[in-house]
Amino acid sequence: MSSVWCLFSHPKDVGITSAMSRTTFFEVKILDAKTKEQLCFLDKVEPYSTTGDIKILFHKLYPQWYPARQALKLDPKEKSLRDDEVLQNLPVGTSATFYFRDLGPQFGWTMVFLAECVGALLTYLLFYFRVPYIYSHRFISTSSPHPVVTLACACHSFHYGKRLIETIFVHRFSHGTMPLRTIIRNCAYYWGFSAWLAYYINHPLYTPPSYGDLQVHYALVLFAMCEIGNFSIHLTLNNLKGDGSRGRRFPVPTKNPFTWLFYFVSCPNYTYEVGSWVSFSIMTQCLPVALYTSLGFLQMTIWAKGKHRAYSREFKDYPANRTAIIPLVL
Repeated sequence: MSSVWCLFSHPKDVGITSAMSRTTFFEVKILDAKTKEQLCFLDKVEPYSTTGDIKILFHKLYPQWYPARQALKLDPKEKSLRDDEVLQNLPVGTSATFYFRDLGPQFGWTMVFLAECVGALLTYLLFYFRVPYIYSHRFISTSSPHPVVTLACACHSFHYGKRLIETIFVHRFSHGTMPLRTIIRNCAYYWGFSAWLAYYINHPLYTPPSYGDLQVHYALVLFAMCEIGNFSIHLTLNNLKGDGSRGRRFPVPTKNPFTWLFYFVSCPNYTYEVGSWVSFSIMTQCLPVALYTSLGFLQMTIWAKGKHRAYSREFKDYPANRTAIIPLVL
């Protein structure tokens, strides 16, 4: 692959030439992270240019690598630079070298969430309606005699249906993207677990909960409350992002009682999400559901701790009594 040489500057008026002469410009080389082959040389790069600016110009030279697909590093073994990092603030001289890595095809977060949720929803329904070849042929035209099986299907469908509605109408996604290989891995996780849960819950030999309707009804109430709470938190976070006039702020409780969990935890959306799956586990009394809930709790705890640390670092007045996901404990 041949190297490309170009100029990078933003003068719009010839009259500013004298001012430019006093500016220290940068020279930027972009090398392939694997082969170390020079791909591009950028001359007269303004010191206030960001990594994102360099990606945009690189995209003009190599249209197949749009900015979201690019990873630029100062060293092939280091982490990628953020798009908002300013050139003059990086630990480089006036002659900087970047290493480029192709991240592969990228997709927006809306597409990612839709793929995960639609697949999980439809996969579960395949087992509920007992598509041929899933169970024994003698069970193809039969339905489960246990009402909890239908109720579980309704709850599972409601959960992912709510997530679809939130993805389309509530969530405000940044311009971030996800690599195709990561999407495939995530879809395999959600679709695979959905199939595993559905197989046992809708199995002709499924055994209902030990405490019967009492256990099911209490679990249903808890499930409904957690789903409403989760939706309320997402609306609050959406309104917080939408109010750009007041700058960045951390979320606080509103008049909605379901948001009062913000008094105790930084990420009540994860708290309610875990609560929904705990109640679903109690409702179905199914071991695979409990395992899925445990794995989800571990992952959401990692996300919640990261968000909690970010809030604490960014806001000096952040409430000290808040924990990450479990009030007073975790």
